Amino acid sequence: MEFFDVVNSRRSVRAFAAEPVEDEKVISILKAANQAPSAGNLQAYEIYLVRSTRVLRALGSAALGQVFIASAPVALAFCAHPERATRRYGERGRRLYAIQDATIACAYSMLAATALGLSTVWIGAYDENKVRSIIGAPENQIPVAILPIGYHAEQPAPASRRNLEDLVHSI
Repeated sequence: MEFFDVVNSRRSVRAFAAEPVEDEKVISILKAANQAPSAGNLQAYEIYLVRSTRVLRALGSAALGQVFIASAPVALAFCAHPERATRRYGERGRRLYAIQDATIACAYSMLAATALGLSTVWIGAYDENKVRSIIGAPENQIPVAILPIGYHAEQPAPASRRNLEDLVHSI
């Protein structure tokens, strides 16, 4: 797919087909995440690859009852790793750059999945402590996003967007 086709065709999908995602595609998505820009190239984030149905169900429960997460064959949980950014950037690295690094990596993963014919949805509503416990992340990591990935079982219509005139402020 051409880049703008990928951007324009990406949808938030909450129903996934009961079809596994090929290992090669998962690796390609993870490689794309690894190419995401990060503050000082510190990559102040960690990615947890989840394939276990039991863990996917637990994540759905921790995500305030978003049980559709368990219908995806794969999910990636992105955690900020503030200590990696703090060493170079102090408080701003801890508070902001690590979060930005994790979100950019997740966005790259979403676009890579779309380019590979897969669907995703960004999950940001969850109990952080429960997610951390479920994926086995240490206390010093902050769950930032859960990204279920799979083949779609629904084809949502494009979401409406703000007009550029309302969004962009020329200075």
